[in-house]
Amino acid sequence: MKVGIIGAGNIGGALTRRLTALGHDVSVANSRGPATLADLATQTGARAVPLAEVARGAEVVVVAIPEGKVADLPKGLLDGAAEGVAVIDTGNYYPGRDGRIDAIEDGATESRWVSDQLGHPVVKVFNGIYAGHLLEKGVPAGTEGRIALPVAGDDAAAKAVVLALVDELGFDALDAGGLDESWRQQPGSPGYGADATLDTLPKLLAAASPDRTPEFSA
Repeated sequence: MKVGIIGAGNIGGALTRRLTALGHDVSVANSRGPATLADLATQTGARAVPLAEVARGAEVVVVAIPEGKVADLPKGLLDGAAEGVAVIDTGNYYPGRDGRIDAIEDGATESRWVSDQLGHPVVKVFNGIYAGHLLEKGVPAGTEGRIALPVAGDDAAAKAVVLALVDELGFDALDAGGLDESWRQQPGSPGYGADATLDTLPKLLAAASPDRTPEFSA
C-alpha cells in the first residue's frame, strides 16, 4: 500500500519505521525539506520527499505534526492522493505548545478541527500510544495482553482501511465510533496512554468526560 507520512517526529518516525518494515511503499515529508530526512530514509527505505509531493498517489496519508501546525499545511495537499484516500490524524492539542485554538476550546473535537482544516474526512488513531510502544509492542493477533487502539471516524471505507492497518501493525483495533466521539481518546481521558486491552479499553472510553482537564486547556 502506498502511504504518505507528514511529520517525522516521534509518532511519524515510528510509523515510517514500522510501515516500511511491513513492506509498504512509504513517502515521508516535513516542513524543513527532504534533506533533513536523509538519515530516516536511509535507515528505513522510505522516500524523503517535499511536502507538496507526500500525498501523491497515496492510499493512506498520516498527519503526524503538532496540532497548531495543521492550519499551515499547503491548501490542496491531498489533491493528488488516490481516490478514497484514508487520512489519519495522530495529533493531540497541547495549548502550551500549539497556542490557543478557539474552536477546540469552544468544544470541537481535535480531529473534527483537523478535518475542517484539511477539507477532508480524517480517522483518529495512534494519538494515545507512546511512540516507543508503537515501535516495540506490536504482537500477533490473539497474543495475551495485546494493546488495543481506538479508531474514530465518519468515513466507513476509510475507517475499514485504518482498522486493518492497526491490526497489521500488531494491535487490536477498536471501532470507537464517529469523529465527534473522538474526544473520548483525547489527552486527559482514562484511555489516553493506558495501553489497554480490547477487554478494558471500551470501559475506559465510556468513562471519559467531554470536559477538558485543566492541564490540557488554554
